[in-house]
Amino acid sequence: MKGIILAGGSGTRLYPLTMVTSKQLLPIYDKPMIYYPMSVLMNAGIRDILIISTPQDTPRFKSLLGDGHQFGVNLTYEVQLSPDGLAQAFIIGADIIGDDSVAMVLGDNIFAGHGLKKRLKAAVDNAENGKGATVFGYYVDDPERFGIVEFDKEGKAVSIEEKPEHPKSNYCVTGLYFYDNRVVEYAKNLKPSARGELEITDLNRIYLEEGCLNVELLGQGFTWLDTGTHESLVDATNFVKTVEQHQHRKIACLEEIAYLNGWISKDELTEVYEVMKKNQYGQYLKDVMDGKYREHLY
Repeated sequence: MKGIILAGGSGTRLYPLTMVTSKQLLPIYDKPMIYYPMSVLMNAGIRDILIISTPQDTPRFKSLLGDGHQFGVNLTYEVQLSPDGLAQAFIIGADIIGDDSVAMVLGDNIFAGHGLKKRLKAAVDNAENGKGATVFGYYVDDPERFGIVEFDKEGKAVSIEEKPEHPKSNYCVTGLYFYDNRVVEYAKNLKPSARGELEITDLNRIYLEEGCLNVELLGQGFTWLDTGTHESLVDATNFVKTVEQHQHRKIACLEEIAYLNGWISKDELTEVYEVMKKNQYGQYLKDVMDGKYREHLY
């Protein structure tokens, strides 16, 4: 399976913070924001990852992440010239996806919770076995802002509506999507919406109407954060800081995930530690190398 991180957009809701940098490069506690969605793909076992961003921000992501070898992954980059909708990512990434299945995560989404890794692997299996698509639902208080799923009495998804005036539930579709290979053709045949974008909701609706959309609800014990406002940036930083201090495990430590997955060696992890050893992030890597932790956070 291939992975896509969509890290585009102009970030105008976060001005003046994002006037000279990408939103996805802003710090969430002790890591750049993009580490969090990248950790989701890595925890799903995905090693070929495409980062899509704007013409001006793509070089900044390359400068931060390089080719990904230090995380045991293969990173490539493509430019989205204008924000023409989330579904456009599958057209931009068509050549890289090839005949494979694909997962996409939005660059400003943070997912955490015990058991997440198991759910991610199930979504990968579902797509790789040609069973369609998996999206993740999460309860929100302001459903008018999201793509909202309606369920029947048996709990089966029956409709998805983008930013509804009269929401039929409080469960939104988060920014994490797993698809079989058909998604590329479906995306190419989409018509732009009234706001001129290729909508991810329209893609999901195709799978829903075919009976091939699995909506996995992230309930109690899971946290999803969409860091698109100044307030949500602070909330995300406070959440990560609190969890890491109380659980003594990092969220989205890419080097840890790579090491525990067997993608990088102890010597390679030591190289990173030598650069980071003067701060708590580096000390954490030392604890990981020393086998201090018996259970992985995910």
